[in-house]
Amino acid sequence: MSGVDKKLVRAWVRQQSGPARRAVLPVVMLGCLGTLIGIAQAWCLASVIGSLLQTRGLQVLGLIAEFAALAFCRALCLYFQESLAARAGIVARERLRRSVLDTVIGIGPALLRRQHSAEIAALLVDRIEVLDGYFARWLPASMTWMLFPLVVLVAVFVVNPRSALILAVCGMLVPVAQAVFGIGAALASRNQFLAMVRLQARFLDRIRGIATIVLSNATDREAQALSSAADDLRRRTMKILRIAFFSSAAIDMAMVAAIILVVLTQGHFVHLDAFSMPNIYPAPHFTETLFALFLVPEFFAPFRGLALAYQDRAHAAGAAEAMGNIGDGEQRAGEETSETPEQIDPVATIEARSLSYRWNDTAPWIFEDLDFSVGPGEVLVLDGPSGSGKSTLIELLLGFVRPSSGRILFNEQDIATMRGRDIARHLAWIGQKPVLFAGTLRDNLLFARPDADKETLDNVIAAASIDDFLKDLPLGLDTQIGEGGFGLSGGQAQRVLLLAPISRMRRFSCLMSQRLISIPRPKTGS
Repeated sequence: MSGVDKKLVRAWVRQQSGPARRAVLPVVMLGCLGTLIGIAQAWCLASVIGSLLQTRGLQVLGLIAEFAALAFCRALCLYFQESLAARAGIVARERLRRSVLDTVIGIGPALLRRQHSAEIAALLVDRIEVLDGYFARWLPASMTWMLFPLVVLVAVFVVNPRSALILAVCGMLVPVAQAVFGIGAALASRNQFLAMVRLQARFLDRIRGIATIVLSNATDREAQALSSAADDLRRRTMKILRIAFFSSAAIDMAMVAAIILVVLTQGHFVHLDAFSMPNIYPAPHFTETLFALFLVPEFFAPFRGLALAYQDRAHAAGAAEAMGNIGDGEQRAGEETSETPEQIDPVATIEARSLSYRWNDTAPWIFEDLDFSVGPGEVLVLDGPSGSGKSTLIELLLGFVRPSSGRILFNEQDIATMRGRDIARHLAWIGQKPVLFAGTLRDNLLFARPDADKETLDNVIAAASIDDFLKDLPLGLDTQIGEGGFGLSGGQAQRVLLLAPISRMRRFSCLMSQRLISIPRPKTGS
């Protein structure tokens, strides 16, 4: 990753670390308790085996009972630890998705001019969803991968200092291997996400243009292109899994080396006789040696957890970069944005002054020096031949694009200094195909403001003239409508769509006049 990407990741981690770490603190505490119980279990098991070899059978029953009780307690700890970690992941993803969605809405439609809609959708859905592992596994592992091995090391050192030294040396080799594999995992994860975005964008574009593809007899070619993109995603995903397996193998090799060294140094005494087979006798500190051997997996378990969760951190790095790209757009827009009051003036006056636009510096002007003013209660009609700039003017008013010269004012405020959400509060746009979802009419009406009270809802229903046909519906506001407004006429569905911006504005006053503006086609070469 480049230097800029690392800065974005560090900034994102700092932003998320506060609430996320507080949420996983109970998980860390339960993990610490589970480690202490595991140490006690290892001592009980080593004592049982040592007592059996030394024919002290009477003490075994009590130790077995203690081991069973400790096993039950540790099972409870693991259950609650997993439950709290899953809950922390759910809460963090909800908070993050809400934050990113607010940022996207705040930037407004202009974001689609520099980022594909499939990329934004992938970020809001897939990219944030895979961050469950970052919050539920990586953060607890990153907070405990040094603490838990240290606790185990202290316990082993008290009983068997030589084994503790072996564990410490083998444990120090693990982070070196993890750092090498971690860099490769981060790069592979970023490349995998780029491949996934390309596949999603290609698939979305082909679905939108499927009629054109069929008519042009290009189905085989496009199917092959989709197959190649899917195969590229498969190969990049397998590369991530390969790196993860290598990372896990490094920990396994360190653990096996620690076990062998502990056994060779003090695990047994071998008595060699020239005329007989070697005899193996228990060492004087056999129980202590077994205790150290049983704690070897416990010592390396936090390293293994960190290695398994490192892929989740790689996902977070890629997601942070994607969120940073959106955040940069918000910051760039915010550098010129003045503070706007939360209470928007319900009466909007729209004015264009010397408004001109062309797509680039070498393209011809779509329109030049356009002036108009729309006050409350007025209707403005745009008229002109195809290509004269009617749709472009609507895009300028909605904030999709910015004028090449001139200004657009909402209540004497230049929209270039306004955020996307503030522009949307002044405008109501209705397309030819209303988008409604399956549910009650009330659910659709309250979609923009679920917390709106009955008085506000009644006012906007009257403002959009929905009350004219509401009485004809069998259940009124509780009438079920289908996907896309099935059950309502086209005009009725459009009136329902008016309510989202009206409920925020409290009063409908936008683009209404009894005047007509004709937009002439600019002269060639102007």
